[in-house]
Amino acid sequence: MFSFFKKKKEEEINEESKKELVIEEEIQEIDKEVILKEKEDLAEEKKGFFSRALEKTFGTIKTVIPVKKEKIPFDDIEEMLIEADMEYEIIEKAMDGLPEEITRKQLRHRLVMLFEHAPKVDLNNLPKPFVRLIIGVNGAGKTTTIAKLANRSKKEGKSVILGAGDTFRAAAIEQLSIWADKLDVPIIKTKQGHDSSAVAYDTISSAIARDIDNVIIDTAGRLQTQKNLNNELIKIVKVCSKAQENAPHQKLMILDGTQGNTAIAQAKAFNEMVGIDGIIVTKLDGTAKGGALFSISNQLELPIFFIGVGEKQDDLIEFSPDKFVDSLLDEIYIEETI
Repeated sequence: MFSFFKKKKEEEINEESKKELVIEEEIQEIDKEVILKEKEDLAEEKKGFFSRALEKTFGTIKTVIPVKKEKIPFDDIEEMLIEADMEYEIIEKAMDGLPEEITRKQLRHRLVMLFEHAPKVDLNNLPKPFVRLIIGVNGAGKTTTIAKLANRSKKEGKSVILGAGDTFRAAAIEQLSIWADKLDVPIIKTKQGHDSSAVAYDTISSAIARDIDNVIIDTAGRLQTQKNLNNELIKIVKVCSKAQENAPHQKLMILDGTQGNTAIAQAKAFNEMVGIDGIIVTKLDGTAKGGALFSISNQLELPIFFIGVGEKQDDLIEFSPDKFVDSLLDEIYIEETI
């Protein structure tokens, strides 16, 4: 009798275990679906960002190629790229040897190749604090971009401190202070006209003392023709290395997307002075010159890290050559069937 009840009890336990196993498998399946949906949503969100960023460029493209096709004439592609503000020298490089009727696959390969000269940047095992120096002319969108970078750092769970190194303009210090308050991040600042390199040194020293992950330092919106300001920029770079070995770890150039190819001359001058590590293109949503990104990356042989697509703190998207090219081609080619 006892063995009967024991056996029944074991059967009940086994049945219960099976139920638990089924429930666990169902939960795992749901988790997989949730993760997959999140990835799809993120991809769609990024695509949405690119679509918003390139809206005016798309409008220009449509005036040349109003109807989507499987193959597009060579001359139409060439005209489209000219209208999108790609330099003709770069267009010739991309189009050389292509047939009279060009497929999406053929054009995609050539356009993505234009970004190949930019070095790959390994952002793993970063030093702490990781110091970024932000460079660019007045009006390019430096202050807003710094705020967006700080916001990204916070969302990634990293601590961040700002350095108001643009002591040339009182408005720049005030604007960055407003953003620091809004984002609830510390800021090191001084009065207008004070030594900007001292601000850079104090910001890095404070980050080390407070065990902060990321340092973002603003600089004056200098033009490459202003010799005194350029000497000051070189001084800031040297002082950063005294505050921390090998700092700044990244010198990022902010380029105004509405200037198109004319921004390349600025970047070349700054690159010769202090060595730029990468580009952030702003205001891309306000221009039809999206094709200039090909020229910027190819001529400077520098990576484009981010593009700005608005004034809000989240309006900064990581740049992907593949997604950028696909967004353009989606506007002119019929979707490929597998």
